[in-house]
Amino acid sequence: MPIYSYTGVDSDGKTVTGKVEAETTKAARKAVKDMGYLPTKLYSTDAGEATFQISKKVSNYLQALTLKEKMDFTSTFQTLQKAGIPVIEALIFMEQDASSRRIRMLAREIRQQVIAGSTFSDTVSRFPNIFGAVYIGLVKAGEESGEMERTLERLIELMNKEAETRGKVFSALAYPVFVVVLAHLVVLIMLIFVFPAFKEMFDTAGAKLPLVTQICIDLGEFLKAKWYLIPVIAGTIAWTIYYIWHFEPTRKKIDEISLSVPILGDMIKFSSFSNFLSVLEVSYEAGIPVVNCLYLSNMTFVNSTMNKAVSSAIKRVKEGMHLSQALRTTKIFPQMILFMISTGEQSGRLGDLMKESVKFIDTELDRIVDTMTKMIEPVMLIFIGALVCFLALALYLPLFQSYQLN
Repeated sequence: MPIYSYTGVDSDGKTVTGKVEAETTKAARKAVKDMGYLPTKLYSTDAGEATFQISKKVSNYLQALTLKEKMDFTSTFQTLQKAGIPVIEALIFMEQDASSRRIRMLAREIRQQVIAGSTFSDTVSRFPNIFGAVYIGLVKAGEESGEMERTLERLIELMNKEAETRGKVFSALAYPVFVVVLAHLVVLIMLIFVFPAFKEMFDTAGAKLPLVTQICIDLGEFLKAKWYLIPVIAGTIAWTIYYIWHFEPTRKKIDEISLSVPILGDMIKFSSFSNFLSVLEVSYEAGIPVVNCLYLSNMTFVNSTMNKAVSSAIKRVKEGMHLSQALRTTKIFPQMILFMISTGEQSGRLGDLMKESVKFIDTELDRIVDTMTKMIEPVMLIFIGALVCFLALALYLPLFQSYQLN
């Protein structure tokens, strides 16, 4: 009997690996699910491992696959499948004619795996860093249910939704980031080139310089003499921020605090809810059991606090609690969403009500982004005004003093 190696996710969202003996891939996947794990990668150690090693040669390059490229790959593959073109011929077409080199390479790798005897879903599961657990889980469900075309359509909808959500968040944050970066560049130019140019004139006046002017001049002369420290300091700050962001204890604390910040916390929550409910609705409509739907949906949470809260809800659902009641215990979901899910459970229209919940969340997210954008503009004006005022005072206070002495 063949032996299959698997990678899966347990009830706490942790990755588990192991081996299972089964007659077929489908039976092996069922055995993994019976152990309480959601399989994300599964292949026969007899036939699949050698071909998997071939994929690893280009895996680093393929990991750079962008969301748009993944959407293009899925959309093209779905169109060819809908036209009745066999999987291998569809992959050959993309391998030869896709616009992106990464898509062509990915199509070639998948084609080689399928020709070697793997199914499309098993092959996709060997690229978890490219496709992600949500994509892999839905493709497997679609292949098992015989609704691959519809599943691919759902995946395209999800990726479009993800791109749209990213765009909303980016549009809200791009302006303040640009202003802050530009302000730093202006300050550096003033300190390094403008203030030293006025130093000789200030020295001629003979008066004692105001503290703020003296600090700016000294700092400008230091940076001009030690200019190479600027990229070092910038790199150090960037590395420190990166380390704090990726160090688990500090990241968890940041995630917790960010949810309590007015407006920003709402934007984080509702953008997360949008992705969570979209995956939940799509996976549920694909016929995946509710618990597995929750596993897949919970993987969309970037915020660890929200991820942990939903993980506890998943345990309650496994114990027999209704979905709406379990989500209510997390105390993070809006009452409207909980009410709609509860109504869907009672009426047998859970899929339809989850779809309406997604629309409600998207409307709220648009309102939050609009509010945040309107609030950022006056804050940025105050910030720029204060900065200009500081530099102007530092530059002109000595001139005012010299006029008073004369």
